Amino acid sequence: MPKVDQHDVTTSALQPAKACGASSTLKNALSVADQDRPGTPSSLMPCTEEAPHLRQTWQLRADASAASMTRIHLRAWLTVMRWIGNVDQATRVASHLVENAVRHGTPLQPGNLVFLRVFGFADSNDLALEVKDALPAFPGFEEAQNQSGEVRGKPTGLWWVAHYRGRLSWDVTKDSNGRVDGKTVQAIIPATWDGSE
Repeated sequence: MPKVDQHDVTTSALQPAKACGASSTLKNALSVADQDRPGTPSSLMPCTEEAPHLRQTWQLRADASAASMTRIHLRAWLTVMRWIGNVDQATRVASHLVENAVRHGTPLQPGNLVFLRVFGFADSNDLALEVKDALPAFPGFEEAQNQSGEVRGKPTGLWWVAHYRGRLSWDVTKDSNGRVDGKTVQAIIPATWDGSE
């Protein structure tokens, strides 16, 4: 059973930064690893929220059960938290982010884990999904980020981010000594997209 970590970044740890996207309160991101390093914003991931109205972090075993455990935990949690967006869409994207980290990344040690962090934006109700693993690279990121949301053949993996009009980004993470120790991949999922253009 994955361990649930109730601790998360505090609002005092977030530093003011330029706005991004459609939301005026979206800020430059702190990655999952930055939770313990206040004042160290990520340069590549675009968004974080000063006072998220939803937030949760799960530690998931980096094995074949990770994607299904993500769906179980996140669907239940978003429903209980009454997120106004499409819970199935967010759950599908999160499970693909986790599966991608398990298949193409490197598990965090000790414990052979990947971390899933979720937080919501108060002004737009958009949802940020972040997955951390120990591989400090994302081969093929530009291709994944620039996919069309149109269906062409069988949909796979990170295509779902584009399909649901989400935004994909990533950045390396660093340990307390400043050494690169992995990466965090972030997808921002809009709360309001209903499948229409």
